[in-house]
Amino acid sequence: MMRAVVLLGALALTGCGAVPRVQVQEVKVPVPVECREPIPDRPAMPTEALAEDAAPFELLRAALAEIDRRQGYEVRLLAALIACT
Repeated sequence: MMRAVVLLGALALTGCGAVPRVQVQEVKVPVPVECREPIPDRPAMPTEALAEDAAPFELLRAALAEIDRRQGYEVRLLAALIACT
């Protein structure tokens, strides 16, 4: 019985001497981050403010102004999108 206890103790101490080495490896994982860029306000479009019986020249002038205004809005939207990606 005494031999069994000594043998078990010796085996237990032998296992402590054979500790495997742990290798540390750096892993880069993308972490999603909330976008805090404000969404630009949509401007009022000139064609939306026209009366239904507006003259064709007024409609043309409002449509040309709306093109410029919409392009400026798209640039601001693209800038917000690029800031978030």
